[in-house]
Amino acid sequence: MTSRSVMGRGRRSAKQASDSSAMEAAARWGLAARGAVYVLVGLLALRIAFGDSGKQADRGGALEELAKQPFGAVLVWALGIGMVGMALWRLSEALFGAAGPKGHKVSKRLTSAVRCVFYGLVAYSVISFAVGEKSSGSSDKQSQDVTARALELPLGRWLVGLGGLVIVGAGLWIVVRAIQRKYRKHLKLSEMSKRTEQAVDVLGVAGGVCRGVVFTVAGGFAVSAAVKYDPDEAKGLDDTLRSFADTPAGRWLLVVMAVGLVMFGLFSFAMARWRKV
Repeated sequence: MTSRSVMGRGRRSAKQASDSSAMEAAARWGLAARGAVYVLVGLLALRIAFGDSGKQADRGGALEELAKQPFGAVLVWALGIGMVGMALWRLSEALFGAAGPKGHKVSKRLTSAVRCVFYGLVAYSVISFAVGEKSSGSSDKQSQDVTARALELPLGRWLVGLGGLVIVGAGLWIVVRAIQRKYRKHLKLSEMSKRTEQAVDVLGVAGGVCRGVVFTVAGGFAVSAAVKYDPDEAKGLDDTLRSFADTPAGRWLLVVMAVGLVMFGLFSFAMARWRKV
């Protein structure tokens, strides 16, 4: 082997290591950004449960709340950059496979591609807010507007109904995976103390179940909009959370869901620290 080929291989190895380090940083920053959004949304939902009905418990409300804090503009930009990192991480998984022995399976790559699109849209909305663009409204209005346009399409009711069922399925999938603690295979358990591991399990299961339930209920409202041919039946995150207070359990169910979302946010922080990337 010539010295030139050895040097070339060394440069490629160094570049790969650099790329890997950059992608790991992007992933961890993205997970932390996701955690911040869920913590803020959960806290806003708690305020609604205890009478502060003027707040929006969704991403827009979380960004507005964050912007009011000291160095708020910097914090919003940090959140937006984190979401970009999250999208790029998922894109790299879709293109090159995820960490782990089964990370190159087609199904996992497709899942990563869907997540890339989702977080790309989230990143776009956060950065748009950061540069001063006016919000297009609450998540509830956005959901109703999108549903109304979809219902006007050929086979619109079927498209909206199918979309709702997909969201319901995603929510149930999140619940099942949380209960089964599927996230553990992605954790660096050897670096965690027993107490930390137990705490992460509590956050992962409880937070994941609540997050999945919210997805499932939101999907159910989309299905209802298709069945009744009424876009007003569709609900965004804010109205979905408020709907829990309309159950026989009253505001206490909303409190449980809000605490669950905060727990999922804290779980995301733990994933930012201990996840294998």
